[in-house]
Amino acid sequence: MDQLEKIRRGVAEIISEDELRDKLNSKRPLRIKFGADPTSPDIHLGHTVILRKLRQFQELGHRVIFIIGDFTARIGDPSGRQETRPSLSEREIFKNAETYKEQVFKILDRSKTEVVFNSSWLDRMDLRDVVKLSSLYTVARMLERDDFKKRYDEKRDITILEFLYPLLQGYDSVILHADVEIGGTDQRFNLLVGRVLQRRFGQESQVVITMPLLEGLDGVRKMSKSYGNYVGVTDSAKEMFGKLMSIPDSLMDKYFELLTEVDLNKIRDLHPKKKKMCLAKNIVSFYYGRDAAEEEEKEFERIFRRKEYPKEIPIFYVKKREINLVELMKEGKLVESKLEAKRLISQGGVRIDGKRILAEDYAIKIENPCILQVGKRRFLKIAIQNGKDE
Repeated sequence: MDQLEKIRRGVAEIISEDELRDKLNSKRPLRIKFGADPTSPDIHLGHTVILRKLRQFQELGHRVIFIIGDFTARIGDPSGRQETRPSLSEREIFKNAETYKEQVFKILDRSKTEVVFNSSWLDRMDLRDVVKLSSLYTVARMLERDDFKKRYDEKRDITILEFLYPLLQGYDSVILHADVEIGGTDQRFNLLVGRVLQRRFGQESQVVITMPLLEGLDGVRKMSKSYGNYVGVTDSAKEMFGKLMSIPDSLMDKYFELLTEVDLNKIRDLHPKKKKMCLAKNIVSFYYGRDAAEEEEKEFERIFRRKEYPKEIPIFYVKKREINLVELMKEGKLVESKLEAKRLISQGGVRIDGKRILAEDYAIKIENPCILQVGKRRFLKIAIQNGKDE
């Protein structure tokens, strides 16, 4: 398989493929640019779609320039937004950036990655530099961008600062002499601005590669922590395996294509249950190793196929023999809020020793240790502290 054929897998668009072929034929290591604004601390599998493509370039002998957009995060990327993003403090940005660096190397080869902060050159720009950069692109071209056009038509605010964002992202490509820039399909406009600016500065234009956005566990909206439909790269092997087994069948082929190296022809005709198990094992193996993935497969079979309890269940000690179920779920960290606890109870998602509980005001009377189950994957053994009331 030649380099171009391998790179095409899972890609939404290459602008342009002929230019990429020429760059690959130059027989020199290419500089592959990817930038991320540290606007949140965690990376999920949706982010890894691009990171895995970057790793693929590294395996083909190229070098990744990973930009942490600590400067541009102060503006906020307007892509796909219907309103101006709130600004982050420098402290929040720095904290998130450190977490980003730790997590990306679960996928990227550290020895073939250069990590840079765009504040190291953008902080040095003075007003004359900004004016010159602003003169290289027109308002008419900016308003061709879908999200800006929609906001303009609806008379929603667009700040001049937001117009600067794609220019600054494009200027990063000029500074770094990027050969290729990779981003999600929602970044297409910003990536193309980089091509224009490189030409204006007398450089060869970067090739733009866009990757599809990955739908989350609900199968509808893009994967996002704010939607609660995500699989985090720092999730435990158990949590990761369980979440992946819950994705809609319709997403399996896309997950295989974007999150694994599996030959798609070999899994195309598998039974859906076996196919999903293969997917979960493959992804968990990547982050935690084959032994951990096989253990989680056995655990999943134990719980979901044979309706048994997990081999290991954490113990939560209470001080009284009678406690409200909603309070227990919150205190035992099985839910994030009492409202969520009440919702799960009303939906029939809570059991005690296998018996479904439907009353939100239910009080558990603990004579002997009991098993509290919330949903399909959360279990807690409840016991009295020191075996008696305090």
